[in-house]
Amino acid sequence: MGLISGLLAFLFGNERNIIRETAEIFRENAESGAERSLLTRQQAVSQFGAEFQGAVKAPFDRFIDGLNRLPRPAMALGTLGLFVAAMVDPIWFSARMQGIALVPEPLWWLLGVIVSFYFGARHQAKVQELHREISTTMMRTPQVLKNLKVLEAMRSDSVGAAELGPDADLADEVVKPDDNPALEAWRRERPV
Repeated sequence: MGLISGLLAFLFGNERNIIRETAEIFRENAESGAERSLLTRQQAVSQFGAEFQGAVKAPFDRFIDGLNRLPRPAMALGTLGLFVAAMVDPIWFSARMQGIALVPEPLWWLLGVIVSFYFGARHQAKVQELHREISTTMMRTPQVLKNLKVLEAMRSDSVGAAELGPDADLADEVVKPDDNPALEAWRRERPV
């Protein structure tokens, strides 16, 4: 009796369960995982809420937020403005383009790097989203083809649409005339 109680005390004593602890090495405890997930979500929500406490932003912060939103629209509108300027005053536009032709090549490289870094992350996110949409569409293709075949077989003008197949009872029903009292009455009244 002492050996069994000693073994049980070793396995389950001091509020321990060595079997559960060993199993949790290989498989997560669902309850503990849910508690950790809840704690993570609560911390994220509280952090998000802390960012927006004191909703009144300092004038400098509002100014910087406004500046962060300017580059894309400014570049798009500036490019459209160049097209309009080229059409309205070609001489003025040509003079400005001659000035741009004098910009040294390393400065163009620097501008390219800045613009690439600024727009690169957005472009990469959009490309990845496009790839996800394409793969989702491609995964649906076999089901769509199967549905198209089924729909094509249902067309009344397709070859074999009225074919009965091997069902003999259905073939007998098709050739058996229906009882139609109205047709019979019409035939009786009609002089032959």
